Parts: sequence; structure tokens; C-alpha cells
Amino acid sequence: MAMGVSMRAASRKLFDVIGVRCYHVRNVTTSQPTLPTMRQVREKLKDLVGAQKNWSEQETAKSNLTDILIRDKSKLPIRCMNDSYQEAILPLGQDYRLREKYLTFMKGVRFGRILEDLDTFAVLTSYKHNNNPAYGPVSPMYIVTALVDRIDMHHQEIAPDCDIKFSGKTTWVGTTSLEVTMHVEQFRENNWKRLIDARFVMVAKDPLKLGKAVVNPLMPKGPEEEELFNKGTANQQLRKHQRNQSLLKTPPNEQERTIIHDTFLSTIDERSATFKLRVKPDNAVWMEDTLLKNIIICHPEERNLYGKIFGGFLMRKAFELAWANAWVYCKSKPVVTAVDDILFKEPVDIGSLLYLSSQVVYTEGPNLQVKVHAEVVDPTTGEHKTTNMFHFTLTTKKGDISRVIPKSYAESMLFIDGKRHYDEQKAVVTTK
Repeated sequence: MAMGVSMRAASRKLFDVIGVRCYHVRNVTTSQPTLPTMRQVREKLKDLVGAQKNWSEQETAKSNLTDILIRDKSKLPIRCMNDSYQEAILPLGQDYRLREKYLTFMKGVRFGRILEDLDTFAVLTSYKHNNNPAYGPVSPMYIVTALVDRIDMHHQEIAPDCDIKFSGKTTWVGTTSLEVTMHVEQFRENNWKRLIDARFVMVAKDPLKLGKAVVNPLMPKGPEEEELFNKGTANQQLRKHQRNQSLLKTPPNEQERTIIHDTFLSTIDERSATFKLRVKPDNAVWMEDTLLKNIIICHPEERNLYGKIFGGFLMRKAFELAWANAWVYCKSKPVVTAVDDILFKEPVDIGSLLYLSSQVVYTEGPNLQVKVHAEVVDPTTGEHKTTNMFHFTLTTKKGDISRVIPKSYAESMLFIDGKRHYDEQKAVVTTK
């Protein structure tokens, strides 16, 4: 074996890296066993993928890992869900310096930071599922986030001075992709209380990033795991159906067309007897007036394990822009209730100019749907390329807010798409 490492020793070392067995912290606020911290998780992931310790260092060659990558799924070890289960702690109750990093000006916890941690934890869980003694201490595959399928909030307020625990496991796999289901809890009043449920879709790539890699098969054990696996299959089928029903491919349905027409008629001055004169209804805001933008220069500090901009960083920046936009719109501080359908379409290179555009696309009562579009711009050519799409559902305690009204047909499509996302979130809440 390469580097003179025995198969057993390499397997043990890989387990140590994935399980983060050598790095523990005593969670003094609970009676739970010691758990690795999120910081230790990140450091061990760097070892697992052979990531650069410093940006100035030459990137380690990955071509030698291609030969050991197993491409026949029948030759990969079969895993169960508990094989990938793990936990990590965010010690906000113990680490005062760490608490400052997560603290908001309202003395809460920055949700964008939690998004970063969820992204990191999903990658860790995916690597643990794909643990294989034949691979040695450095994994020959790259695992990245393809889609944030769903994030639901159980508690809208997160205390800044109590430990937070992340737990998760792989609950469904395809040929090259896998679904990771995670939970976030906080230790309050001598008990762990559920804060967040999250579902990420990950994809495995070969070490040269030229194609996809085959992931370990998953065999559910027992009724509970079978139910989770079947749910994962249903989620995958639903995602396929939603892609086929996208407004970029198919027209709005009859009910949605009626909504568009009725909304349009509500903006017409009946006395003018023309469709050209538009009048904004009372207690309403034109959608074109809700646009809020930001631009980010992508520095090496925000790189991920593979030398691209960290997806969690993109989520944090997009959420904070959406939150600020919602604050301006509602004229009161909003809270996030759900995140869904965050698409990672293209990687963002270091040195890129990243444009973030947020817009309020749908409102209902005290709730609003904010969409954020991310694109990189080539300053020399002016070419724009979409990299990400983000969808956030927020609410305000202020009560009913002004209705957002589309003016053009393109804005009407944004309105209907926003309504679809909001209705899906509302359906999830109803079934809880």
C-alpha cells in the first residue's frame, strides 16, 4: 500500500479521522459523553481530504488517488444508517470567544453561522458513510453539497450561552448522491430541546473533479430505517417532479393563471379603460422596489476543503442579505421559519466577484418569501454566470405586512414560484 501504511493501520487511521476519536471536549453543561467540537470536525475533514493547510502552499496532487477509487458499486461495502450516525458539539456555553463569533447584535445566535456548521456536518456524515478500508487515510473522492432540500425551525430563538448539539446520518443513497438528515438541539433547563431539522443532498466526485464517484450502498435495518429510506426515495421523486414542473419548463397551472390575472386587474385604474396605466393598491409594494443587492470579493479565507468558496459561507451571506431585506420590508426584525431548495449550480472560484440579489417575491399575512440569486461576474468581459439560488421563509411579530405586487410577467413568475415555496413550507408545518 502507498506510503508504507498497512491496510489495518490505514483503516484505523481513517476511522479516527472520520469519527474524530482523538479530539474530544468535555460538555460540562450536560451529563452526556464527550463529543468532538465543530472546530475539530473541520480540522479532521482537512486531513481526510488532504486539504491545503495554507493557501500559499502547493495543492497536493490528487491524480494518484484516481487509481484506488472503486467505480463498481457491487464491490463497495454495504452500510446501514447507524454506520454514519454521529454527533458534534458547539460549546457556546463554555467557550466565550466562540460565543462572540455567533452572537447577533440582538443577543441571539447568528443563523447564518448555523448554516455553515450544518454544511460542514453534512460533509462529515457523508464521508463516514463512505468509509472504506481500501481507501487509506485520505479519501479518493470529493463530497460536496448539491442541494439544501429543507431546513425547518422548531424554535425561532436560539440562546447564545447554551451548548448546541448537531447529530445526523445518511438516510438515502443513489448511485453517486446521498441524502443526509440532521438535527440541531440546544441544552436548556437540563434537557436537549430540538431547534432545527435539516435535509441535505450531497454528491460524490472523483479526485480530479472531472466526474462523479459511486457511493457506498445503504441497506436499511428495521422498520424505522426502512421508513426513513422510503421517505428519502419519495423526496428524490418529489424533487424530480418539481424540476419537471418548474416555471422555466412549464406554464403556470389554471389556478396560478387566475391569481396572476386577478393580481393584474387589481392594479388597473378602471376609470382609464386601458391596461397601460397601473396603480399600486393600498397597503402594497411593487416587487421591483424590494430589490436589495450586495457584492462580495471572494478571498482565500473563505475557501472550502477543495479550494473553492465554502458553500456554508455563501448560505450565510445570502441569508443575512435576505434577512436585512425582510427587515427593511417589514419595518420590524423578522425571524426565519424555513429554508428550502438551495441549489448549488456551479462552484465559486477564489478571486471571483460574487453578486447577491435578494427580492421579496411573495407575502401572506405576517409571512414573506425572499429569494436570493447568486452569480459570478467576469469584470473583463461582463459575463454573468448563475451559481446559486436561495429561498427563505420569514415572519414578523408585527402582524400582517404590506402585500408585494408583481408588475411584469417575469415578476409574476417570481411571485408564483415564491407562493409554491411558501405553500410547501406551510404544508410541512400543518403535518407536524
